[in-house]
Amino acid sequence: MLSDIRDETRESLELQFSEWHQPAYRLDQILEWLYPRRADQWEAMSNLPGSLRAQMAARWSLGSLDLVRKQGSHDSTQKFLWRLTDGALVESVLIPANPALYGEAADRHTLCVSTQVGCAYGCRFCASGLEGWKRNLAPWEIIGQILGVERWHARQKAEIPGSPTTARSPGTRLINNLVIMGMGEPLANYDHLLKALRTLNAPWGGGIGARKITISTSGLAPRIRQLAEEPEQFRLAISLHGATDAVRSQIMPVNRKYPLAELTQACGYYLERKGRMITLEYILIEGINDAPAEVKPLASLARRLHAKVNLIPYNSVEGLPWKRPNESRCQGFADALSRSGIACTLRLEKGHDIDAACGQLRLKTERESAIRPSDPVSGIDPAPVRP
Repeated sequence: MLSDIRDETRESLELQFSEWHQPAYRLDQILEWLYPRRADQWEAMSNLPGSLRAQMAARWSLGSLDLVRKQGSHDSTQKFLWRLTDGALVESVLIPANPALYGEAADRHTLCVSTQVGCAYGCRFCASGLEGWKRNLAPWEIIGQILGVERWHARQKAEIPGSPTTARSPGTRLINNLVIMGMGEPLANYDHLLKALRTLNAPWGGGIGARKITISTSGLAPRIRQLAEEPEQFRLAISLHGATDAVRSQIMPVNRKYPLAELTQACGYYLERKGRMITLEYILIEGINDAPAEVKPLASLARRLHAKVNLIPYNSVEGLPWKRPNESRCQGFADALSRSGIACTLRLEKGHDIDAACGQLRLKTERESAIRPSDPVSGIDPAPVRP
């Protein structure tokens, strides 16, 4: 089976093209087709010789993710369900115009990206791991989520009368912020993730600034230390959800391997090496971590790490017992944290009406398919929707 060309680095492509005795400018042409123009067929690369396209097709595949389901929210959040070449399903969520989620003045268009099919870490409140872990995504499958959403957007824009933009024309990048906190544990797919992010960060690739990319982890302390040694200034978010070992271990099995003391030390090392503010993600779950008594340990941890806290009301998952606190309780928790001197945001969470929590749409789709194996799943076209 051929590997995808977008799994290659610029350096590896340069080496291959040198062996093929291709002029240096050919590589720039190809990278232009792959990333700004988002080509998903060799035939589209019209300014390349047919012999070179055939040579590349014999060496690499050029895949794309099939968009099989999309749900749009009244608040403009869009959820995309992708089918991979082996039939597995993963999700991405487009969140437009979210102000100051991760320290910048405003996020114009943020995409939440998946890194694995399923998840092995079994957070009790999350839909991603309910069917277990299947596999890591390849670099091109991570990159492909961004390219797929942008193809979809270009196609929507091309359908507007008078619009000059076509699905294959280069132009302004739609996605200018990435949060790597979709399905899976990103740092458990470390090598593939870093390879993908370096392509997305590179001027010849996605052109997305490293400080516009936030990597989230449930708490893999050794990988946090490893990430601290990388040259890029990626942002770090910790899926905390509990500021004591008692609470965190109840809902996050990873805490038994990397308890808060070890996690805090790793975060402190990251802060020391990078000098970048860490975000503590804290999903508010009724009766589990939303009591006033939980504010003090959370504030203490945030103060020690010079971190901001992003509070997120729980997004209900069918089949799980956890509930979302009412709005006044969420606001009271946020106010108490602010009074403790901690910078915090109570996210007016988007997408609650479109199964936007990690893994929900995938799980729903797989279960519907199992119930009606001979019919198209409700909401899915018999043939995939090409982005």
